[in-house]
Amino acid sequence: MELAKAIENRRSIRKYKDLPVTEEQVREILCAASLAPSWTNSQPSRYYVAMGEARNAVAEMLPDFNKNNVKNAPVLIVTTVVRGTSGYNKDGTARTHLDDGFLHFDNGLRVQNICLKALDMGLGSLIMGVYDEKAIRKYFEIPETQEIVCVLSIGYPDIEPAAKPRLSVDELTVFKK
Repeated sequence: MELAKAIENRRSIRKYKDLPVTEEQVREILCAASLAPSWTNSQPSRYYVAMGEARNAVAEMLPDFNKNNVKNAPVLIVTTVVRGTSGYNKDGTARTHLDDGFLHFDNGLRVQNICLKALDMGLGSLIMGVYDEKAIRKYFEIPETQEIVCVLSIGYPDIEPAAKPRLSVDELTVFKK
């Protein structure tokens, strides 16, 4: 798929067909995620993939509206970041005024790659920011050195949502010459 077309056509999918996604497909998607840039190549993102019975268990850790949104999605991916890795000097001092905030920027780049690669493979995705953080952390035994950022669903779309209105470039941008 052409990049411009992928960027224009990517949508949040809230209804999936009851079709499987293979581990190989997930690995291909996560490989694309790993190609995103990060602060000094710190690569702070980590992934916890739930498929099969694990997927059902993790879906129970979502609020009802998201459980409904991902009803038939066969894959849920939890993204985390390793604290203190992005935006820092090697001695642990902050190098940017954002402190740990740059971790989220780096993770966002990787999540965008996940969504675009999924689309390129004929799959859909949904990025979710509301979940039971403590339950997910316990289920996957995620160490305290990592912060959970989001949960993504991956599967074959059963809907084709229309594009929502976007602000224009002029509404978003200040040009100074």
